[in-house]
Amino acid sequence: MASKYQPGVVDAIKAEVKTQTAGSPVRSGQIWTNMGLRVIASAIDRLGFKLSPGVIADILRNDLKLGRRKISKDIPLGASEHRNEQFERLQQLRREYERRGWPILSVDTKKKELIGQFARSGRSWTDGSLHAFDHDFGSYSSDSKAIPYGVYDTVANEAFVYLATGADTGELAADAVRRWWHRMGRIRYAGTEGILLLGDCGGSNGYRVPLYRERLHRLAIGLGIPIRVAHLPPYCSKYNPIDHRLFCHLTAALSGRLVESLSWMQMLFSEVTTRRGLKVVCELARKVYQSGIKANSEFRKDEPTQRDAQLGQFNYVLPN
Repeated sequence: MASKYQPGVVDAIKAEVKTQTAGSPVRSGQIWTNMGLRVIASAIDRLGFKLSPGVIADILRNDLKLGRRKISKDIPLGASEHRNEQFERLQQLRREYERRGWPILSVDTKKKELIGQFARSGRSWTDGSLHAFDHDFGSYSSDSKAIPYGVYDTVANEAFVYLATGADTGELAADAVRRWWHRMGRIRYAGTEGILLLGDCGGSNGYRVPLYRERLHRLAIGLGIPIRVAHLPPYCSKYNPIDHRLFCHLTAALSGRLVESLSWMQMLFSEVTTRRGLKVVCELARKVYQSGIKANSEFRKDEPTQRDAQLGQFNYVLPN
């Protein structure tokens, strides 16, 4: 190996990467560098060492015991005092509804998407060239921003995407569940006596959004089915099943694409599938959702929401 024939080369490389650290080391004594192999080769060349990038990679891996790692986003910005207790309650509810054959739906809003000639990361096979605006200004979006709201059936591995525009509101979140029922749920779950919704603590379906609860209550009355809502604890949204079972595949469907209309995005989402048989139905909303709409004063004054005795802020039922 080159390090055996050029005495001092390992120490030279170690000294070089230590002086070019990528941010502050997490622990003292650790080596962190974002230097490329060719940059290291050029640096030690000035010291009289002639090594190829491949040999340098071997020295980093075998002699310095370094490995290429990606930063993991796993340090929470905060903590919930009821984290474990609420996760245990979520598991209990899921087992109960699954045993009874009732729907368990994970709901959330995917990040808004610009419509038009906007660049997206990723590459596509093409016999031509793709050109996009050099800036991602929302004012150039042809249909404003698309709001993909997802309703994911955790048992059936089926998803409904409600593609709307305007504002991401509690009304939109409840309408997405209503449209899921009419497009997919009422056939699969005919005769069900309950629906369980799993959602984050914040956003349009957050536990502090009265409009969301009011519109779900209307839906429960219309369907004649009580709707139970269970929120994930604060700072735990990444554990929502919809994030890693649906949204990652929707993102991949748009990778390297120019999406110039809502109908084109609808088609791309509708074609999403996986080896495990994920099925996606995507529907365009017929209205533009407006911000500023509040729950009816009568609902807020005498709210019919039935909250659990424990952690009632996260767990409640909208009666039919």
